[in-house]
Amino acid sequence: MFTASIFSDLDITRRNVSKNLDPDRRLEFAQYMTPNSIASFMSSLFTYGKKIKLIDPGAGIGSLTSAFLESSLKHNSNVDVEAWEIDPSLIPYLESTINHWKKKSNGTISYKIHSEDFIDYASFLLGMGRDKYFTHAILNPPYKKINSQSKHRHLLSSIGIETVNLYSAFVALCISLLADKGELVAIIPRSFCNGTYYLPFRKLILESTSIKQIHLFKSRNRAFSDDDVLQENIIIHLVKGADFNNVIISTSLDAEFHDYAEHKCDYSSVVNQSSVNKFIHIPSNESEKYPPDICTNTLSEIGLEVSTGQVVDFRAKEYLIKNITNKSIPLIYPFNYVDGKLIWPKEHKKPNALKMSSEIKNLLMPKGNYVLVKRFSSKEEKRRLVAFYLSPDNLDSDLIGFENHLNVFHLSKKGIDEYLARGLTVFLNSTIIDQHFRVFSGHTQVNATDLRTIRYPSREKLIKLGRKSLNSPNDQLSIDNLIRNI
Repeated sequence: MFTASIFSDLDITRRNVSKNLDPDRRLEFAQYMTPNSIASFMSSLFTYGKKIKLIDPGAGIGSLTSAFLESSLKHNSNVDVEAWEIDPSLIPYLESTINHWKKKSNGTISYKIHSEDFIDYASFLLGMGRDKYFTHAILNPPYKKINSQSKHRHLLSSIGIETVNLYSAFVALCISLLADKGELVAIIPRSFCNGTYYLPFRKLILESTSIKQIHLFKSRNRAFSDDDVLQENIIIHLVKGADFNNVIISTSLDAEFHDYAEHKCDYSSVVNQSSVNKFIHIPSNESEKYPPDICTNTLSEIGLEVSTGQVVDFRAKEYLIKNITNKSIPLIYPFNYVDGKLIWPKEHKKPNALKMSSEIKNLLMPKGNYVLVKRFSSKEEKRRLVAFYLSPDNLDSDLIGFENHLNVFHLSKKGIDEYLARGLTVFLNSTIIDQHFRVFSGHTQVNATDLRTIRYPSREKLIKLGRKSLNSPNDQLSIDNLIRNI
């Protein structure tokens, strides 16, 4: 089992530097520095040979490189480091960190620090055919969206890398620069594991490398707790050009790794290579099967559709109204549900209704049975999936508007069978599907695309579940008991 080594001086420096960073500069460079416990764990995942060429892009004060060099000395490796840091205020710290290990190495460590933009430099190297350059890559890349018209986007496209965020761009470039059997360990947001935006990035990973290990943090705000980062992060270990084999899935509550545990999964249970979407599933324990036994049907096979709520309130300002009349069209937000029950109208800073107009009629749905799922869950909520049943009896209106923060299950923009809707709501609120969804999705939000992709019980089982739910309490234990008995 891994035991983290803590270099208190470097961690104190990290905290002080991070605290004193200019907020605008931090935002510009997307700077979130790596705690030493995480850096030590990441360095422990590598295989160390006699001759190593290491790349650390976005090196900060050198926490990752420091942990790697400590490990390399234990293996008597000769290490040539190339580190990139674009913020000039951090370079003296980085140089001091690497020099500390160079002095201890008796000449086995050399280094070069680049102060230029990593994407510029790496794109140039790859454009000149300088691939297969490094044996090891360790990184905590910046997390920031790439504008579609930016210089970075054009540079990446010119070398065949299509991606939407700096973190995936950094990883993609490092993979391209790795030699055959080269290893990469990175701490990155889990969001790339599914969704359409990251499909080209997933293809690059799965076609160029084999996943050796994925580490999950059970609490999504603990990995970078000093910086109040809520993003759900994972640590991933990739080997370029390696054969597919078992994948180690490890977990810990936080960055201290006191409760570290791991199990092995068959590669096919993590990655379905024949899938068009190339989603990456991460079962946090051996009992999590993909998919669960009751999940046998696609959404279309049970005769349903799901869409994001069509009303985007800031785009429909002229039609929003707070004072309800008998001609008002109810506008349903997530806040209208309290403890699973609809409260409409409800006192809130947001409006409760829409005024009828031909311009917004195509955004509305007729009265009927619907299942609504919140798109965004707060960290306080126990479940990622939070579903509500809407009955036609809940609202005295022929038309309804669903706000954009809700996903809506429907059929051709109309309501669905009552018992099917009730059963689907129970299923979506069950522990088994919530756990499955967390394996399937790394997002802190629930997209309609995700709901289209997961599997469901058959239509018959959902209807049976809906009938049984009429005489059952709505607490979690009762919901899970209903699921177990269908």
